[in-house]
Amino acid sequence: MPHSTPPASQDALRIIGKRYYGRWFSALVVLLLLAGLLHSIFNNPRFEWHVVAESFTEDSIISGVLMTLQLTAISVVLGFAGGTVLALMRLSSNPVLVAVSWGYTWFFRGVPMLVQLFLWYNIAALYPTVSLSLPGIGEFFSASSNALISPFSAAVIALVMHQSAYAAEIIRAGIQSVGNGQLEAARALGYTRSQIFRHTVLPQAIRAILPPAGNEVIGQLKTTAVVSVISLQDVLYSAQIIYQRTYEVIPLLLVATLWYLLLTSVLSVGQFYVERYFARGVKRETAKVWFARKLPVFLFNARGVSNG
Repeated sequence: MPHSTPPASQDALRIIGKRYYGRWFSALVVLLLLAGLLHSIFNNPRFEWHVVAESFTEDSIISGVLMTLQLTAISVVLGFAGGTVLALMRLSSNPVLVAVSWGYTWFFRGVPMLVQLFLWYNIAALYPTVSLSLPGIGEFFSASSNALISPFSAAVIALVMHQSAYAAEIIRAGIQSVGNGQLEAARALGYTRSQIFRHTVLPQAIRAILPPAGNEVIGQLKTTAVVSVISLQDVLYSAQIIYQRTYEVIPLLLVATLWYLLLTSVLSVGQFYVERYFARGVKRETAKVWFARKLPVFLFNARGVSNG
């Protein structure tokens, strides 16, 4: 007579989760290191946090913040407008437009921003005067380059031309991310080229453009710090003016650091909501949906196993 195995009891078939000892140990080590770092930062008297608190809202610092925001807004708006034109030129079937767009992007992406800023600030050394004339009319405009190119205008020109080169590649990649099948379907429905771009290409391309564009805006805000080298009063230059007078270098650099962190955090939050707005209609399986779908199945299977 064959030996029969007694049925297993419910207690013997329990599901035991895997224990990740290495994960918890590494997390503990990181938390200890982080706690030590924060303790060192907030208990080191050389940071002079009282000076940071007093200088954070000084009038000159606030003026520098406004200048930073102004430069960022102007360079982003004009840079992406120029980048759109460059991207459309690059996608054109005209070889001259393609070559000009490629050359522009190649040059302004290859030259460091600081070098571009110095070139525009010293453009009077190459062109002392700027004049415009038409055949048969003669010269109708002439001005000194030093009068036209102030530190602010030099910073705006450099930032816009630098930004437009990067924006062109972002927009071009977003447009090319739309599949050819979408374009062929729109043509089959009788859409014109402008209608195809507005109703088919743009709504889909914007989803691919927004994430890198948002990162580019945040990067542009930080790039504006280079204008301090031409004595334009942004956040960093305002902090430099104060610590050159008070010799409190570290606290004022911390003030500039905290302002940059605050501004980039606000932009990051705005980027999140803008991306979520334009992602409407796209099927995404969020964590809430995942638990609603998967958890009942998991519990049912677990109950079935435990009941034998």
